[in-house]
Parts: sequence; structure tokens; C-alpha cells
Amino acid sequence: MKLDILAFGAHPDDVELGAGGTLIKHLQQGKKVGIVDLTRGELGTRGSADLRDQEAARSSEIMGLTVRENLHMADGFFEHSRENLLAVVRAVRKYQPDIVLANAISDRHPDHGKGSKLVSEGCFLAGLVKIETESQGQPQEKWRPKAVYHYIQDRYIHPDFVVDVSEQWDLKMQTVLAFSSQFRQPQEGEDVTPLTTPEFMDALKGKFATFGRSIQAAYAEGFTVERTPGVHDLFDLH
Repeated sequence: MKLDILAFGAHPDDVELGAGGTLIKHLQQGKKVGIVDLTRGELGTRGSADLRDQEAARSSEIMGLTVRENLHMADGFFEHSRENLLAVVRAVRKYQPDIVLANAISDRHPDHGKGSKLVSEGCFLAGLVKIETESQGQPQEKWRPKAVYHYIQDRYIHPDFVVDVSEQWDLKMQTVLAFSSQFRQPQEGEDVTPLTTPEFMDALKGKFATFGRSIQAAYAEGFTVERTPGVHDLFDLH
């Protein structure tokens, strides 16, 4: 199944938070879009791996994703190893995306930076013909995406470009809140985390409103690039 866009996240909900509106926008344009989660988020203070699986399925349904899968790496402990690089290579070759979205290059959670580097290098290696991989017993062809972009997460990073997601904002937030174990207000006796405070949602909204202001939009999602993007002419720029 060839995809137009494949987004990777170190944890379920990473993509929804950082780039959910962008994915929804392209799905609404008829593009084929998928998500690959590296881990099941099993170390999260609240919830469980099984519950996160259910929440990811619900979010995918709301978004209307073409496909979603999980690579079952170890939350918090996955390494930049040959095994994990090859897992990314197989996913890239399986879905043959034109564009890959990956975690922020640096962030509060160390898995985000690790996942960013792992996916970036995996995309490069997926284009090397001498690296042989299989899927369901069949050899895979080499494939390298045209571009890898990194969405911005908890820590502020000045974006290289932003995508207007004003019309997609409400639906994006539905996909985020599908992960209710992570974001709903804690009940009596439950742990309070940085994600469950009222200030978190205010900060989230403010960040994307700030990105939007730069292009006179209500909300936008920001991305950084690995190489300088090009345009056909100056009028392509907003």
C-alpha cells in the first residue's frame, strides 16, 4: 500500500499533538496517510499499553487514517540499533511514502529526539539497494522519501514552515482527546501529570495560535526541515 504521507511517533499521541491537523488536512484532500508508532507508550504514568492501543485506534478512526501500526519498541529504552533502524526501513519500504513526518529533533521527552534521529536515518537507509529486507516473506524494493519533516512538540523550536490547520483544529483536538487516559482531568487518587493540568491545554492552544499568527491564520502546525525546500516561484509562498 503506497502512502502519500507517513508520520512516525515515538509514542501514540505524539503525531496527533504535533501534526494531527496537517494529516487531517491532507486526508481531506484525498491523500493516503498513515501513522507508525514506535512504542506502545507503556511507561506513561497513567493508562496502560492495552488502553493506549484502544485510544490510538479511536483516534485513527476519527482522523480517517488509511493505516496505522506499531513497531513495539521499548518505551523509554529503545536504542539507535541495527534492529530498530531495520524496523523503520521495513516500514518505509512497505508504505513507500513521498513525505515522512518525524518527531521533534529535540524535546523534553528523550524518546522524541531519539525517535527523530532513528526515523531520519532509517529513511536514508531505506534507499540503499544493498540493505535487504523482507515483508511477509517477500523481498522489499528500496525506497527513499522525497522529504523528511519534523513536527514541533513540547519545547518551542522556531519552525522552518507552518501549515494552516484552522479548519482542522476542532477535529485535531478530538483526536488528541481520544487519548483520554493521558489528557482528562485526574479523578480522586489518580496521579497528576504535566499533561493533565489545565495549563497544558492552554499552552497547546497558544503555541499553535502563535504559529498561525505568522501567516494570519487562527492555528498552524510548525515543522523543521532537513534540507532547504524549494518552490517553483515566489508566489507559492504565503
